[in-house]
Amino acid sequence: MITVHHLEHSRSQRILWLLEELGQDYEIVRYARDPATLQAPPALRRIHPLGKSPVLVDGELTLAESGAIVEYLAGRYGGGRLLPAPDSPERLRCTYWLHFAEGSAMPPLLLKLIFARLATAPMAFFARPVARRIAATLQRRLADPQIARQLDYLESELSGRDWFAGADFSAADIQMSFPVEAAAARAGLDAGRPRLWDWLRRIHERPAYRRALERGGPYRLAGG
Repeated sequence: MITVHHLEHSRSQRILWLLEELGQDYEIVRYARDPATLQAPPALRRIHPLGKSPVLVDGELTLAESGAIVEYLAGRYGGGRLLPAPDSPERLRCTYWLHFAEGSAMPPLLLKLIFARLATAPMAFFARPVARRIAATLQRRLADPQIARQLDYLESELSGRDWFAGADFSAADIQMSFPVEAAAARAGLDAGRPRLWDWLRRIHERPAYRRALERGGPYRLAGG
């Protein structure tokens, strides 16, 4: 039996969605975030040394990193689904987006979240205005331009194709869901980028996506 160690409001929601798309049986071990820090609980470190989610256990295999998990599950259980044919242009695009999601898309979104928290963090009253100015300046000069450039890039990449790897829905779309949803939640993505906005609408309408939400619980991205 496949087991997903699932942290609420996290990247592990993608793994539940993928398993639903594949029609695989699985069980969920749930973890709640610390209400003060929003971090994963120490119990996750008993499963993987880094104490982060998702972690997949499949027989003797314990695997972390959402991109690696997505590629493993699609390759082992997909039966030709969700990964384009080897050596095809679509397969190369799929691999690219599997890596892009965390390697390029998420860092500026994480910076934006950090700067927002810095501006509201508890501190001495006399330090608050300085901290807020610094956070606002860093967000304006560092995070926001990168996010805008990336969203424009994603919008252009969906020109002439329905899905990130090509004409067909693939594992790349599952992996890309987290940064795009994070951008919609806290980084200004809206209908002003119609292709990307329509892509987001279409993934939300997939039955497997909805089943994963029912099993995984509420999905809020304010915590990253």
